[in-house]
Amino acid sequence: MPLDPRHRSRRLVDGPDRAPARSYFKSVGFTAEDLQRPLVMVAHSWIGTMPCNWNHRELAAKVAEGVRAAGGTPMEVNTIAISDGISMGTEGMKASLISREVIADSIELCGVGYAFDAAVIIVGCDKTIPAAAMALARLDIPGLILYSGSIAPGRYQGHDITIQDVFEGVGRYHAGAISEGELIAIEDAACPGAGACGAQYTANTMAMVLEFLGLAPMGSGTVGATDPRKLEVARQCGELVMDVLGRGLTPRSILTREAFENAITGAVATGGSTNVVLHLLALARETGVPLVIDDFDRISSRTPLIGDLRPGGRYVALDLDRAGGVPLVAKRLLEAGKLHGNCLTVTGRTIAEEASRAVETPGQDVVLPVERALKPTGGLLILKGNLAPEGAVVKVAGHERMYHRGPARVFDCEEDAFAAVSRREVQPGDVVVIRYEGPKGGPGMREMLGVTAALVGEGLGESVALLTDGRFSGATRGLMIGHVAPEAAVGGPIALVRDGDTIVIDVNARRLDVEVEEEELARRRAAWRPPAPKYTVGAFAKYARLVSSAADGAVTSLDLSASGVALQRL
Repeated sequence: MPLDPRHRSRRLVDGPDRAPARSYFKSVGFTAEDLQRPLVMVAHSWIGTMPCNWNHRELAAKVAEGVRAAGGTPMEVNTIAISDGISMGTEGMKASLISREVIADSIELCGVGYAFDAAVIIVGCDKTIPAAAMALARLDIPGLILYSGSIAPGRYQGHDITIQDVFEGVGRYHAGAISEGELIAIEDAACPGAGACGAQYTANTMAMVLEFLGLAPMGSGTVGATDPRKLEVARQCGELVMDVLGRGLTPRSILTREAFENAITGAVATGGSTNVVLHLLALARETGVPLVIDDFDRISSRTPLIGDLRPGGRYVALDLDRAGGVPLVAKRLLEAGKLHGNCLTVTGRTIAEEASRAVETPGQDVVLPVERALKPTGGLLILKGNLAPEGAVVKVAGHERMYHRGPARVFDCEEDAFAAVSRREVQPGDVVVIRYEGPKGGPGMREMLGVTAALVGEGLGESVALLTDGRFSGATRGLMIGHVAPEAAVGGPIALVRDGDTIVIDVNARRLDVEVEEEELARRRAAWRPPAPKYTVGAFAKYARLVSSAADGAVTSLDLSASGVALQRL
């Protein structure tokens, strides 16, 4: 049976008993006729603090235009966003991952509270993207996600630059390689307008993931934030969601195990961010799809690296758009037998059908044929060993060392590590260990781009390794290992490491170990005491009490199947 287009809103606005609800709606401009059409949530996270989401209200207006034209009544909903780039290296960065849960919760609450029949969720900065997918999965109403687009690259001394160049410029400044004036000139040029960080960092990686999952129309994400085409894409998304509603297609029917495998394949084939591990594990928990951290290594090991994208490659997101976009990536991978081509997308077409519509720009070398892949395997690998029994994540874009053995330089917070790097106290060969920055210990699992970029900027990127129970930005490069689990705050082995201990990183063997006898580790473990909580009240304290291991997606609830069923009954 076809889905009733007003399958939820009827209970909110129909009949004499619902007159008070209709009265409220009419007070803000909705008419009786509006309320007899399907109610469509147009959710976004516009915020006046950063470029990533700056165009959301403009895009929301165009989505609403498309919804109305297709016979629905759009209603705008707003939620929060935390800029990773702005908060990086500060206490505020702890709010970033926590905001993923808050954004998902707030969209879910509005979806239930206003009985929306369908939804378009506009996303931009990093955590808004997985949060939108998590919320759609919980609500399981017809819907889709629209990525608001990448920022254009800046220009400095005749070259394209991104925010990565600013972070690494800080390290170059501390090393005496550039002056403060040069650093400010790079700062002024790197971010020329609206849009999310410009290369295959977390936002663009997750936007691509949405298209491979099937939750976003393929080809919609790579259109830049300031490209005039973006407004038309938004209007088309408004029309499309009404078609999705008419077909009764819901997110959980799209989010299959095969769709998750496609998403991982797309991410690793383009040198995507390590954060994709965390976010896809979290989304899988929402849907009940059996996905574990080792799946990322297995899929990466069979997937060629064909996207020559920064930070490991040469090009930015808008170059990918000009080359042929995500459809071209999908076409290449399908030709090599690396995707499940029969997976359904929100358009009603399969991944294979979407890929067949790819238009490649002649002469482009952003997306390579599989036979000329940059590497025969993808970039996201999972290491285990006596330092990471549950796993740790490393991104190998093509040029990193595959083996490192060196003395530990241990820091119990990011600020101390950054100060030591700035004072040039870290030496070639060292292994920088930053701990108590995990999901519970941070709390919030901060990204470490400030430290990693400073190491690269000081010329240590090829001789120093770093490991942490925190996270990395998608802009991070070098031998940097994150998501070490169990984390230090729960007594994971990383809490037992001492200055001078020899740490061995063997990427080919997928090992991360400390060369300390088990008897000595047992003595240290017996003497270890958990640190006092950094927050005792408020959102941070609540998150620290509820959050799971990074190896499980750092989710705040592990049994989501019951809540999903309950929401479907509303």
